[in-house]
Amino acid sequence: MPGTPPLEVQTGPNPRVSVIWLHGLGADGSDFEPVVPELRLHDTPAVRFVFPHAPYRPVTCNGGYVMRAWYDIVSLAPGNREIDEAGLLESREIVRQLIQREADRGVPSERIVLAGFSQGGAVAYLTALTHASPLAGIIALSTYIPSPELLISDFAPANRQIPIFAAHGTDDDVVSLDLGEQAVAVLRQLGLDPEWRTYDMPHSVSMDELADIGAWLRRVCAEER
Repeated sequence: MPGTPPLEVQTGPNPRVSVIWLHGLGADGSDFEPVVPELRLHDTPAVRFVFPHAPYRPVTCNGGYVMRAWYDIVSLAPGNREIDEAGLLESREIVRQLIQREADRGVPSERIVLAGFSQGGAVAYLTALTHASPLAGIIALSTYIPSPELLISDFAPANRQIPIFAAHGTDDDVVSLDLGEQAVAVLRQLGLDPEWRTYDMPHSVSMDELADIGAWLRRVCAEER
């Protein structure tokens, strides 16, 4: 796979579950590495966390500055985003390769969770919900669905029952709460039943949110005993 190899953290030997966790715009794979201990997965089957790095690309809304980005954002608006769909599809392919890489290491797709924050969450939504094989779940944090038409047209029947943990800050001034709610509405339109939570926070992650993610992941992992 091209680019910098992902960072990895395992909670124990011989992982039975993998979580592929995508960072937000301008960050890198190390951004969420410190959260693993906060999820308190001591009593679950071993989990491998995979933290990939987005490619470097110019980002139009940031004056063309080159940074790690899963896709180009052309313009930012409170209730909308104009994005480069080709870049979004390119990143979907990167994550598909990571899913296959986990399968080659003994963790099949039905035991793989896709997680993402902000722009990474948008890629997680698209990749998981258009994946031909069932996945274990989606964790979508402070994010949105940038291309609902693409997601709806490519929606995969294999993931009609996928568990989803979707969360957002009520004071988010980067990805508005409205955008998060619009994403949940699209999911429900597709017949999905996301667990939707909001937290009193800006565009970030809180300890209460991490506790809830940990509880959700423990439920997912419990099915693999």
